[in-house]
Amino acid sequence: MRLTALLLASVMAMTPGMAAAAPLDATAAKTQIDTVVDTSWGTLEALYKDLHTHPEVGFQEVRTAGILAVKLRKLGFTVTEHVGQTGIVAVYKNGAGPVVMVRTELDALPMEEKTGLAYASRAQQTVDGKLTFVDHACGHDAHMTWWIGTAQALLAMKDQWHGTLIFVGQPAEETVEGAKAMLVDGLFTRFPKPDYAFAAHVGAAPVGEISVKQGVATSASDSIAITFHGTGAHGSMPDKSVDPIVMGARFVEDVQTVISRQKDPQKFGVITVGAFNAGTVANIIPDHADLQLSLRSFDPDVRKLLNEGVATTAKAVADMSHAPAPDVVHTHGTASVVNDEALAAATAGVLQAALGAARVKLEPATKPGWTASEDYSEYVAAGVTKSVFFSVGGTSPDMIARYKAEGKPLPVNHSPYFAPAPEASIRAGVEVLTLAVLSVARP
Repeated sequence: MRLTALLLASVMAMTPGMAAAAPLDATAAKTQIDTVVDTSWGTLEALYKDLHTHPEVGFQEVRTAGILAVKLRKLGFTVTEHVGQTGIVAVYKNGAGPVVMVRTELDALPMEEKTGLAYASRAQQTVDGKLTFVDHACGHDAHMTWWIGTAQALLAMKDQWHGTLIFVGQPAEETVEGAKAMLVDGLFTRFPKPDYAFAAHVGAAPVGEISVKQGVATSASDSIAITFHGTGAHGSMPDKSVDPIVMGARFVEDVQTVISRQKDPQKFGVITVGAFNAGTVANIIPDHADLQLSLRSFDPDVRKLLNEGVATTAKAVADMSHAPAPDVVHTHGTASVVNDEALAAATAGVLQAALGAARVKLEPATKPGWTASEDYSEYVAAGVTKSVFFSVGGTSPDMIARYKAEGKPLPVNHSPYFAPAPEASIRAGVEVLTLAVLSVARP
């Protein structure tokens, strides 16, 4: 604990007026946080189930944002809606001290839920012109619920911290567009710019396990849309066509050689073709095929290689079919989330003291980050470098045992079967984020 205290003191000393802050009694703080969760669990559970049943995709989170705005206003926050289209910013001032941001995502995924839960989503929305099912398969419903729980806990314990809270409800994380939209709309100019920032994400690890990564925490992400242009014809006359489905199929296979034969095998990189759409019926060769790709990487040189490799492969495939050049469009992307190493170590120490060393793991900067991506990185790039993005396990022991007995892999984020254990996951999220804020905003 002496090392933890020294690390925390060094981090807090970087903020004016924070060097002489009183030490945090992490065990006592956890007890108070859990009391708040116990007292409010009925309303938190109702919120979680409501959000889960009524998910909304990026930049369509109107109902979701409205519900959260009402709850934060009732707690005493000053709330501004429609920041970055459907985002919300809530400010609570509690004397002199640092500005601390706590962020959640609002959006869900365009996919059908198959969990079988009594409150499973059957909601549908229009995405890219098509009506589709919508599912909180990434766990953002849990994030929003523990975000509200964290606000409740911090206000119940406001005699134990000083400063300004900036609670950010961000739209469109899944398309990595929402953070940029909020920044462009003045997030750090219309509102106090944070000295510290925290966020957390639920995953498939055992429920209640906390991972705190130093340095690079997530991968960079790039989304690419490709259209192969061909010549349509009757299905019985392929010689009269330039078949875009053949081009697309060849591309899906050939592009993986960028990973297996061009990328350094010691460095992380993924190229996933997540959508391939072409044609309408069996006896018509269509005149175009549309593909959507997701690229992930840690190293900037690998990121460049993957993007260039996709474009080069697509052009080569079209050339082989004597077809026009394909359209290759980089639709959006974001860099890796980078956690401040000293702050990560300090907050991990506080969490270990409160939750137990067995539950909280500090991952060193030398270890690779998580392969998923997050546009939370945009806030770090915008100058909020004293920041930590946590990972919170959400899979119950019963689910782990059942899937092991059936010989099946556990459902992960973006699976239609992903179903974190609500109460334990949300409680862990409230503990992590509340303790993190308390650790940097001591009076």
